[in-house]
Amino acid sequence: MSRISRLDRSEVAPELVALYDKAFAQRGNVPNMFRVMAHRPEIFSTMMAHFAAVLNTGTVSTRLKELIIVRTSQVNDTPYCLASHTILARNLGWSDEQLAHLADWPKRDDFTPAEKAALRLAETVTCDARSVNDEQFTELRQYYSEGEVVELLCAIGLFNYFNRFNNALQMGPTRPGEGGPQTMQEADTTR
Repeated sequence: MSRISRLDRSEVAPELVALYDKAFAQRGNVPNMFRVMAHRPEIFSTMMAHFAAVLNTGTVSTRLKELIIVRTSQVNDTPYCLASHTILARNLGWSDEQLAHLADWPKRDDFTPAEKAALRLAETVTCDARSVNDEQFTELRQYYSEGEVVELLCAIGLFNYFNRFNNALQMGPTRPGEGGPQTMQEADTTR
C-alpha cells in the first residue's frame, strides 16, 4: 500500500476530473501514481502533459519507448511501473519471451542493432548518466537523429523519476477499474 493516500475521482478538483476520465478511458483504471500525484493538482496536470508529450510525440515509436521504459524499470527494480508498462509493451508487439529476458538483450538476436543501442542507453543512463561515453553516443547516432536521442533520453529520464517516486512511496500496482467512475458508483451502493 502506498505511503500516501490515493485520491478517488470524487475527491479531486473539477479540473482534474477530465484527466482522471481520460486515463480511465485509455487504461481501464486511473493509475495509483496519478491518484497520489493529484494531491498537488499543478504538478499532476503538468506531469500528465509531459507524460503524453514524451510518449506520444516525435518520431521514435511508442513501441520502442515502452521497451526502454520496461528496461529502465527493471534496472530500478520498480514493480509498480513494471506491472503496467510490461502489459503496455506486450500490447504494442513485444513478446513475452523478449520482455521476460530483457536483461539478456545484448545476447539476443530478436532485437535490432538500433533497439540494442536504445536499451544500452536506458541501462547506462539509469545506472550512471555520466558514463555515456563518446563511443556509445557515436553508436547511438548511427541509428537516431538528434531529436530522437532527445526523445529516448526523455523517456528514460521520466521513468527514472517515476521509478524513484513510486519506490519511495512503496506504490502498489493498480487494479482494473481503480480510480474511475465506477469506483464512485460502487462506493455509493455500499454506503
